[in-house]
Amino acid sequence: MAKLFHPELSYKLVGLAFDVFNKTGFGMSEKFYQKAFAETLRKENIPFKRECMISKDYGGSKTARWFLDFVVDDKIVLELKVRPRFGYTDIKQVVEYLKVAGYQLAILIYFTRDGVKYRRILKPAQN
Repeated sequence: MAKLFHPELSYKLVGLAFDVFNKTGFGMSEKFYQKAFAETLRKENIPFKRECMISKDYGGSKTARWFLDFVVDDKIVLELKVRPRFGYTDIKQVVEYLKVAGYQLAILIYFTRDGVKYRRILKPAQN
């Protein structure tokens, strides 16, 4: 049986995404949802960092850098999107974040016309 990483916190985060959506509705920008989610995390006293930069070195120089929407409680990468459905490029992006940053779990949350959609993404096993 696969291990479930950070179940209580991850369920809480998904619930908060529904709260944000229920209060704001559909049609806002991604930045708006990020700010609203950050305010909700503050009110819930859940520690987080926003727009965390991570980078990958190769040959002694930084070859790439990314900005994560949120790192929650130094455990979970949280990415928010405003799109109609999950896309391969978004999932691939989050997997890359997990590989580079070393976290085990990411939650990809989409604010859609039909409500909140989410996917838990685990760091792939290293060969």
